[in-house]
Amino acid sequence: MENYFKGKNVEEELERNKIPIKDLPTDFLWMQVKGGSKMSNLLAHASGILEDKAASSVVWTGTGVAIPKAISCAEILKRQFSIEHQVTKLTFKKVEEYWEPKIDGLEKIIVKREIPVIHIFLSIDEIQDKNQIGYQSLKGKKFWQKGQTSTISKNQQPYKTKKPFKHKKNQVEP
Repeated sequence: MENYFKGKNVEEELERNKIPIKDLPTDFLWMQVKGGSKMSNLLAHASGILEDKAASSVVWTGTGVAIPKAISCAEILKRQFSIEHQVTKLTFKKVEEYWEPKIDGLEKIIVKREIPVIHIFLSIDEIQDKNQIGYQSLKGKKFWQKGQTSTISKNQQPYKTKKPFKHKKNQVEP
């Protein structure tokens, strides 16, 4: 590839009406998370909208390296507002990279890739189709309830530090 330089990138654009989740309400908040987005800004905006009751549902969308950040934002908001209904879908978007030749006689190279995309729909209101793939519910449970106990099984022991090995002074080595 030393004989090529990277040209333009053509990415498939994400569109609000192409989110692959059934029966989305018309007034949902769509949060598109980028790799450089600050979580505090994203969460402050989404929290403000939900607190003002301007929307009762949010779709978090993250692409490629932004997927973990989108998941974290969704989980934080879900716990903050005790949101009971969630639908998660994974898709892909197409990207074409164009590589231009540095030397005459070489052809242009087009690299086609698919980048993963996650959509996480959180709804305070009940979702119509609970049988769709990717649906999760708290089923009336609330997050961070007082009095919850840890459930460590008999086989799962809490981490214990080991005592350091002590070498005896008068021990003769073979």
